Amino acid sequence: MNYKTLIGLEIHVELSTNSKMFCGCKNEFGSAPNTNVCPICLGHPGALPVMNKKALEYAIMAGLSFNCNIRNSFKMDRKKYFYPDLTKGYQITQQDMPLCENGYIEVHTKDGIKKIGLIRIHIEEDTGKSIHNEEGNTLLDYNRAGVPLIEIVSEPEMSNADEAKEFLENLKETLKFIGISDVKMEQGSLRCDVNINVIDEDSNFKTRITEVKNLNSFKAVYKAINYEEKRHLEMLENKDEGFKETRRWDDASNSTVVMRRKEEGSDYRFSVEGDIPVTIVEDEFIEEIKNNLPELPSQLMKRFIKEYNISEYDADILSRNKYLSKYFEIVTKEVKDPQLVSNWLLSDVLRRVNEAEIEFEEIKMESKNFAKLLNLIKNKDINNNTGKKVLRKLFEDNFDPEEYVKEKGLIQVNDDSVLEKIVDEVLANNQESINDYKNGKDRALGFLVGQCMKASKGKGNPQKFNEMILKKLVR
Repeated sequence: MNYKTLIGLEIHVELSTNSKMFCGCKNEFGSAPNTNVCPICLGHPGALPVMNKKALEYAIMAGLSFNCNIRNSFKMDRKKYFYPDLTKGYQITQQDMPLCENGYIEVHTKDGIKKIGLIRIHIEEDTGKSIHNEEGNTLLDYNRAGVPLIEIVSEPEMSNADEAKEFLENLKETLKFIGISDVKMEQGSLRCDVNINVIDEDSNFKTRITEVKNLNSFKAVYKAINYEEKRHLEMLENKDEGFKETRRWDDASNSTVVMRRKEEGSDYRFSVEGDIPVTIVEDEFIEEIKNNLPELPSQLMKRFIKEYNISEYDADILSRNKYLSKYFEIVTKEVKDPQLVSNWLLSDVLRRVNEAEIEFEEIKMESKNFAKLLNLIKNKDINNNTGKKVLRKLFEDNFDPEEYVKEKGLIQVNDDSVLEKIVDEVLANNQESINDYKNGKDRALGFLVGQCMKASKGKGNPQKFNEMILKKLVR
């Protein structure tokens, strides 16, 4: 059976404006409950919403960054439904005239670069937040009501969890690059819904679409897609189309759980938001925003390859993170060896970032100190092993590595007379390893170099040890 998995994503992104979408209340995470509210964001009778120009500008920035067409005029609509955290009974959003349409995001696949289409990016307001406490009560915080959102809707063109993960990573890093959202999933600034089903390409039989709602981590998205793909494949094999339903991801059971079934589409009774006039977006306004967009990750990657002559793989990873890419460029100016900087950043430093479970921008290690460490290694003042040990401490405590290696006596020994004396002593005490090497066991050379490093307390030049030992063994 030839089958194909169809995955589409809907992503809600909170915009980092100072005030809310239609009023002057603070847009601030973490304030005391219900302190950033007013009659407009609570929808009191007679309150008149006014569009936040900065939110509009941010939404256009997103659209341009994702290759969308920007609409020159649009209206807002009311989406009517009742939730306790939506006091006015409707949400101001866009139905049939989204601000941005027909864009795309590129992802790398084993078959090359794949363009995932974006159907639309529209602007809307967020709802309030329900808080369920341990006593079984539900508390309502309306600080979030009216916070500006964009909703990004993709075509169902992703085929597996890896493509969806890269799509989301590209999307998140681009939004961070252009500075319109902090995209903190743990604070709800970026939320993702997954739509998935599977089709038998031979018979055209397909399962009905499942929507997995409100996923708050990329790990959860990845797991939910893999779980649902397997579940849909089992249905497909049994010729069972299943139900059109909404599910949620449950970390405890490592599975999705049914929330509700929807035999028919929801009737939100959309109507035009009559309190907000049709908005005209002049071409000059769009052009000005376009001209002020920062360098995007895809542009940055191409420049890194050309300017620093590093591999496409390195350039791709370095350019995906705004802070990592800036850090790389600052350090490279001091070290004058882009490949060395890239090697250390992408291996040792990123490994420590991942182990610490922090974002790159949260590291304590200042770029000037990291540059000093790399220059110590580059100039052979310390060897790689010592460099890795110093990096471990530098990552935790941030200090001047030049002073540190002097204080700790870690400067590499390059004096040939000192090194040769150590080599002679090691060879004299390891005749068996010498015999092994001469009998074709190459690993014996590594052992002898290791013994020399041990004898020099890690400060000897391993390359010189290697060369000296070889020279003496082939006599």
